[in-house]
Amino acid sequence: MFKDRTEAGKRLAQKVKEELSTQLLAEGIVLSIPRGGVAIGGEISRSLNLPLDCLITKKIPCPENEELAIGAVAEGGVVVWEEELCQRLGVSPSYKQEIVKKKVLELEKKQRDFKCGRPPLQLKDKVAIIADDGVATGSTIKAAIAVVSNFGPKEIIVAVPVIAQDSLEEIKKLADKVIYLEAPEMFFSVGQFYENFEQLSDEQVINILKK
Repeated sequence: MFKDRTEAGKRLAQKVKEELSTQLLAEGIVLSIPRGGVAIGGEISRSLNLPLDCLITKKIPCPENEELAIGAVAEGGVVVWEEELCQRLGVSPSYKQEIVKKKVLELEKKQRDFKCGRPPLQLKDKVAIIADDGVATGSTIKAAIAVVSNFGPKEIIVAVPVIAQDSLEEIKKLADKVIYLEAPEMFFSVGQFYENFEQLSDEQVINILKK
């Protein structure tokens, strides 16, 4: 259990420092996933003196449960579906089509809000450290990895305080390394592992990125 994202980020930063060589850290850039992941990425960036940017993604919710992600959209038009979960829940093609349109519009707005005029990602031969506050189904991280891989990074590292055991095995196949603090088998939501899991405001996210 983490007190809040600040504490989790500081602990995770220490783990990142322990698990990555000095050379890899020298080539590192932290890519945080808004909103919660920006607080985590901000701590890693500050602790290890690494550049910080954000990687915009939007979760695609289950029709009957806003908290359950059945997919994600990300920069560059990337869409990732949890197909097995979609089939089990009977998600219709029409829902998929409509929700993707909606989430792409939301994503484009967030890009304008959070990028603050920064240039496109420059990740060629960099060590991309993708940071989020936790991984449940893994769809958001999968979308993020798909985006980052298009930029030719030297390595893709996923760094999260907590990750579901099932998702961990999947993400290990996609990333060069997964750094985490906890990987419980009983996993219902990321928020269950935080005493304080209040949503960050857009203003808080922008302030962290500007610093």
